[in-house]
Amino acid sequence: MAPVTLRHVKKSYGDAAVIHGVDIDIADGEFVVLVGPSGCGKSTLLRMVAGLETITDGEISIGPRVVNELDPKDRDIAMVFQNYALYPHMTVETNMGFSLEHRGASKAEITERVNWAADILGLVPLLKRYPRQLSGGQRQRVAMGRAIVRNPQVFLFDEPLSNLDAKLRVVMRGEIKSLHQRLGVTTIYVTHDQVEAMTMADKIVVLNAGKVEQIGAPLDLYDRPINQFVAGFIGSPSMNFIGGQITPDGFAAAGITLPLPPGLAPGNAVYGIRPEHFELSPAGVAATVLLVEPMGSETQVTMTLGEHQAIGVFRERVKASPGETIIVRPDPANVHLFDTTTGARIN
Repeated sequence: MAPVTLRHVKKSYGDAAVIHGVDIDIADGEFVVLVGPSGCGKSTLLRMVAGLETITDGEISIGPRVVNELDPKDRDIAMVFQNYALYPHMTVETNMGFSLEHRGASKAEITERVNWAADILGLVPLLKRYPRQLSGGQRQRVAMGRAIVRNPQVFLFDEPLSNLDAKLRVVMRGEIKSLHQRLGVTTIYVTHDQVEAMTMADKIVVLNAGKVEQIGAPLDLYDRPINQFVAGFIGSPSMNFIGGQITPDGFAAAGITLPLPPGLAPGNAVYGIRPEHFELSPAGVAATVLLVEPMGSETQVTMTLGEHQAIGVFRERVKASPGETIIVRPDPANVHLFDTTTGARIN
């Protein structure tokens, strides 16, 4: 186990800069998720930690060592890839023990470590099978097993669940988190799926265009996003945004006035409200229903507020049809306001 530190890390391909001076502190044993849209640089950052990409500038430390010039094999890390990267001609047992064999470990040690990892991951009945005889979830477990037999200081996961179906992703998400809680190994996990980030991370790093937008605990980012980008990226369905003006009577937008928390200076702003922070209330504003989607325990409603389209998620079972009117009210205690020019949070 070891902390990982990135200081002013940059990466360029020729004249094209893709990582712009990233600073991240990852504590010993912490589970950190790098999240952001496609092309934001999260996989490039992970590969630089692994030593699979060179660093243009800055410094990466694993434990007390600066690893900029170290080969991947000397960094004491283990990486789990999106495509599993299993050897098709080897059994599960041989796949899991190959890295130990390559390092000159004894057969007894290899057998002991492989059996230990297989027991943790429920792979004991599958040790004599080949990758072609396994399901996607089983192959991912083997890839994880191959990583943990090495007892590394740091685990690196590069979108490991993206090839799995939705139901299996949920199962494997829990297994990876459970594995981390059991082993306590420092883990850096890359995903574009913010639901994975919210449910798995001790700390989330939100990246955008090669820069860190915000770092924090999942609920801190959810409750207090630092800017409009983070607010829109974290949460599903996404936060609703409405442009308008802060006035003494509320937030004035085209065709509507919405409630505000007290003490705000007048001026232009972007009004943000999460779908679950709408309520059905006669004290609200009229909304025209566009689409009603019953989800079982809640109902998702796409609607228009004045000239603005929004999504509301209600615990009640909304029995309205498209074209009908419902009265909704945003909870002013959960309103987020952003600068119209910079996108920075202003409340």
